Amino acid sequence: MNLLELFRHETDLAAIPAGQTVFRTGEPGNVMYVLIGGTADVMVGDIVVERAEPGALLGEMALVEQVPRTATVTAVTDCLLVPIDVKRFHFLVQQTPYFATHVMRIMAERLRKMDLRLLETQAKNRG
Repeated sequence: MNLLELFRHETDLAAIPAGQTVFRTGEPGNVMYVLIGGTADVMVGDIVVERAEPGALLGEMALVEQVPRTATVTAVTDCLLVPIDVKRFHFLVQQTPYFATHVMRIMAERLRKMDLRLLETQAKNRG
């Protein structure tokens, strides 16, 4: 699914200048974002776990679970984001079934990457 194509006519955009934080770990997560332009770093603690580029989803875990944010996202370059609240998220899931599958795929990929990082860290600590 091409999120850039899905949101190409979007007019309700959030502009985040380079260096500014989109959201921080521990904040309430009532909105997720689609990154339309720019790049952003996703950090867990002091570690950059992802460099997000246009088409990336940001903050979906907190929206799906309705729990505080587990990562901090900071704009590396000027960014344009489409905010998606819970109501709109459910609408997108109903009206665009592949959207839900896409969100699940993104979450699974991120979990798999974190699992690999954990295994690599454990291997370094043993050897």
